Amino acid sequence: MSSLLTESDLIHEAKVVWLEDLDRLDYVRQALDKTRRRNTKPPYLRDGRMVGYVVLDDQAEPDPDSGLYKRRVFFVLPHDRDSDPDGVYREGAPGEAVDPRTIEPKQPGAKTPRSQHRSAAIAQA
Repeated sequence: MSSLLTESDLIHEAKVVWLEDLDRLDYVRQALDKTRRRNTKPPYLRDGRMVGYVVLDDQAEPDPDSGLYKRRVFFVLPHDRDSDPDGVYREGAPGEAVDPRTIEPKQPGAKTPRSQHRSAAIAQA
């Protein structure tokens, strides 16, 4: 899924767990993944690294067909700005990228000038 999540996709989110310092990340990619558990660190099967995930509340029900829970995972890929500041996303950002400072439980996150362009903090480094 992309950053175009709706609040109804996120209704059972209880908290966001960050695995890295958000000051170093202008943006994160977000996706809805299907996982076996609602409240532990999910497996990560992409390139790059997981930088956060959502824990679901006790009312969250698994999909009746698969038995899996849908929950958000936040990640960055090797060619993203934090790892490759002069790369393809030196300016701009991928479609599913949002500013991690705007992410809260039950809120989809938003694109901001910081997430879409190179931040002043990184430009001065």
